Amino acid sequence: MADDDLATLGPATEPRTTPAPRPADGAGPPQPGPAEAAPEALPATGPAGRWLPRIVIAGLVLAALNLRPAITSLGALLEEVRDGLGMSGTVAGLLTSVPALCFAAFGFAAPRLARRWGPGAVVCAGMAAIAVGVVVRPYAGGTGGFLAASALALAGIAVSNVLMPVVIKSWFADRVGSMTGLYSMALALGTSLAAALTVPMTEALGGSWRTGLAVWGVLAAAAVLPWLVVVRRRRAAAVPATDSAAGAGEAPLRITSSPTAWALAVFFGLQATAAYITMGWMPQIFRDAGVSAGTAGVLLAVTMAMGVPLSFVLPRLASRMRHQGPIAVLLGLCGLAGYAGLWLAPAAGAWAWALLMGISNCAFPLALTMIGMRSTSSAGVVKLSAFAQSVGYLISIPGPLLVGTLYQHSGGWGLPIALMAGLMVPQIAVGVLAGRDRRIEDES
Repeated sequence: MADDDLATLGPATEPRTTPAPRPADGAGPPQPGPAEAAPEALPATGPAGRWLPRIVIAGLVLAALNLRPAITSLGALLEEVRDGLGMSGTVAGLLTSVPALCFAAFGFAAPRLARRWGPGAVVCAGMAAIAVGVVVRPYAGGTGGFLAASALALAGIAVSNVLMPVVIKSWFADRVGSMTGLYSMALALGTSLAAALTVPMTEALGGSWRTGLAVWGVLAAAAVLPWLVVVRRRRAAAVPATDSAAGAGEAPLRITSSPTAWALAVFFGLQATAAYITMGWMPQIFRDAGVSAGTAGVLLAVTMAMGVPLSFVLPRLASRMRHQGPIAVLLGLCGLAGYAGLWLAPAAGAWAWALLMGISNCAFPLALTMIGMRSTSSAGVVKLSAFAQSVGYLISIPGPLLVGTLYQHSGGWGLPIALMAGLMVPQIAVGVLAGRDRRIEDES
């Protein structure tokens, strides 16, 4: 990205020379960055400027809270939505694949949008898109309108997904692990709250699934506010962009020639497959086993809530390790144990399987942490984040659809769960490869 891409997020005063980024949380000596690296956030002046980093943190937390409720609230009410819109199992499987499709398509566009408008403005627009899409989709009329409004919300989620690691790298280069942990914890909290509260809120608001889904637009609207402050503060300063002349002779970073980038992309794709199958279908697995709808929603909430403390601790731990592969192995083994339980005794051991699946789903904050650690610069992080997440979500698209099709045609959960378990094995393998102490700049 050009220098002004990331400077848009920072308080604009006189530029300063930025020290080379350290590994996350300051572990180890500083790493040299390429000349094309985007600058750190600029120093703040005045009361508003001094508060701006805190406003960015608030924006990160509020954005993270909104990156999953549009999906998990739907999972909790999927049966009611299917009945209300007349969806077949295959179409419902397509609905659970839409997030991955939108994340892949719009994730590729995030770097270009950030170059044109600045990451802060793009994230702000993303939060607004989530708010509008979540409110409109239950009342859009028919499956087509529901899918179109969902795509709008998911487009906002997609660009924010890609740009959050960039914001963290540019503002908090020496605290990548701790800030990724805070962001991941807020994301897990938003996910679990939506799963746990959607059904009771629906009942409290009159029992309509439309109201139960639309109410989450309020939280998204609140997330727009801090990013408006960031964008307005930057534009008010009106400091012209500065391009690094030193970078003119540097060879461009070719992300596709990096084995680590590909390993991260595949790891991201497989963990996303597992996560969206879990969010979209796990409540239905429990309901088919005789568990009530309310309890099934709470079980999904427990799975998501496991990510709240673990997503805060795990990135800090991972950032202090030279090789994150052992963590990927441990998370994968928990996933395999959870799938075995869902196959053998879904109702009897429901709480244990929910806990194990929650631990396994922490592959997501691990992937985000590795994205921040596998490049020496903010410019490298935005390319790696866009590549790993977009390619990863493309990889994940068939998973939820296959699960829905297998469920409908087999009449049970044996084959779908076998598919989930089978995909966990390559996830472990590529997680070990992605966890090696490498930098994409060295490989490309």
